Amino acid sequence: MRRPSTWLRTGLLPKSLIGQIALVMALALLVAQAINFLVVFNERQRATRAQIEAPAIVRFVGFAQRIQTMPAGLREQVLANVSRRNRFSLDRASTVSAESNDARLSERLRESAETNGLSIRDARAAVNDEVGLRRGWRENEQRGRRFRALVLSVQLQDGSWFNGRLAVPRPDPWIALRLAASTLLLYFFLLAAMIWIAARLARPLRNLTAAADRFQGRGEAPQVEPSGPADLKRAILAFNAMSARVSAMLDEKDRMLGAIGHDMRTPLASLRIRAESVEPEEERQRMIATIEEMTAMLDDTLALARTGRANEPVRAVDLQALADAVVEEFRVLGHDVEMAEGDRQTAPVQPNLLRRALRNLIDNGVKYGGAVKVAVRAAGGAVAIEIADNGPGIPEAELGNVQEPFVRLERSRNRETGGSGLGLALARGAAEAHGGRLELENGAGGGLIARIVLPKA
Repeated sequence: MRRPSTWLRTGLLPKSLIGQIALVMALALLVAQAINFLVVFNERQRATRAQIEAPAIVRFVGFAQRIQTMPAGLREQVLANVSRRNRFSLDRASTVSAESNDARLSERLRESAETNGLSIRDARAAVNDEVGLRRGWRENEQRGRRFRALVLSVQLQDGSWFNGRLAVPRPDPWIALRLAASTLLLYFFLLAAMIWIAARLARPLRNLTAAADRFQGRGEAPQVEPSGPADLKRAILAFNAMSARVSAMLDEKDRMLGAIGHDMRTPLASLRIRAESVEPEEERQRMIATIEEMTAMLDDTLALARTGRANEPVRAVDLQALADAVVEEFRVLGHDVEMAEGDRQTAPVQPNLLRRALRNLIDNGVKYGGAVKVAVRAAGGAVAIEIADNGPGIPEAELGNVQEPFVRLERSRNRETGGSGLGLALARGAAEAHGGRLELENGAGGGLIARIVLPKA
């Protein structure tokens, strides 16, 4: 027998809990129904045989008892009249040979004789498919389809054999088929009920799983409509309560970050004012640069922490026009940034959040690659905004790591070139807040291509 792990590897066992429960219940029900079919079929056959054979055996024993008590002359006269139909006879030998004797039938014949007070030495019985009565061959052929012969023989105390040949109905040939059909009907009815119950259990579980998958730590924690059995409803209510607590903690975090940002900007502004009076000028410029770097890092950190929980409404925006406006800001500052021509691409976004992400990506491209080219293209059911630079690119092994906060590459992206290691993390957070993703890849001719992929709906 295969182990469950082997079944899972070969794909024979469903991977979901509900699927496995339904499969196990279906197999168990199938085995139970098969056993029940065999038991009921066996009992039905025995009952049918008893209903068919018992009246004939009782009639035969009763007639044998009457024959045994009759005077010899009357016995011969009665047998002569009955023998016209070739049903009963009194002979010196049994019409049932020892080889064809049916032990079950002969035992029932003995029991019936004992019950009715018929004293016998021996008993034999057999079943013959040919009725063999003295009638026309057409009538016998018709009766042969519906009847068969029960051949009975008992040895009386005087040593003679009383033989009888009685026509009894054939067992119902369709009993197995009808019983199998009813068993299968019951099986499929119960299986359908189990599948319905499994589906009823699976639906709220799928909703719960989908809600948990949708929540990425940004935005409001999802709530699920309680449904299904009482146990599942309690689990969903507990999940909703947990989601509410998570939302409350995130709101508290935002308030705390806002307070921290406000409290830190005030001393930084004070330091900036005081630095203006520091001499010599070279030392003053270094202090001002450090303060500005700290302010920029503080802004980026707060922006990253609040990504996805901004109150900015989502609206349909022409991404080509939005990207072109950001490119124009850099061109005004004298940077080599180019906007590729393209068709109008509209998607529901938070404009300010997406604009900040584009600024970070273009700013990285300008710092590390010099020249940047921005393009907006349709990508199936999504829209891709590509920012390509002419820099050294990023080692393939680091493409995933550089998207984490405060991660910078020592060789090409150190403090001398500026930056806090939050630009790519901010861009990724903005893309994921829109249900999209940030992709990084090295260009075929060199440089880095950063791509924000957003769904159109």
